[in-house]
Amino acid sequence: MKRTKSVKRQKKGSVLLRVALLAFCIYVVWSLVSLQSTLMEKNKELTRLNQEIKTVSERNADIAQLLENGSESDFIERAARDKLDYVYANEEVYIDISGK
Repeated sequence: MKRTKSVKRQKKGSVLLRVALLAFCIYVVWSLVSLQSTLMEKNKELTRLNQEIKTVSERNADIAQLLENGSESDFIERAARDKLDYVYANEEVYIDISGK
C-alpha cells in the first residue's frame, strides 16, 4: 500500500511539474512575441526619425549656404536657374551637348 501512494505522489508531482513548465514556456513565447512587436515599432520610429534628421540637415545646409553666398534674392535666383532651369525672358541659353 505504501508503495502505491509513493508512485501516485510521484505522478502527481510530475504532472504539476509538466503543467508549470508548459505555463512557463507559454509565458516565454508570449514575451518574445511582445518584444518582437515592440522592436518592430521602434525600428519604424527610428527610420522616421532618421529621415527627419536628414531633412533638417539638408535644410540647415541650405540655410548655411544662403548665409555664405550673400542675399536671399541671389540664392533664390541661383536655385531657380540651377534646379528649375528658369531663364530671363530676353536671355539666350546655350547647352553644350559635346559631353565634356
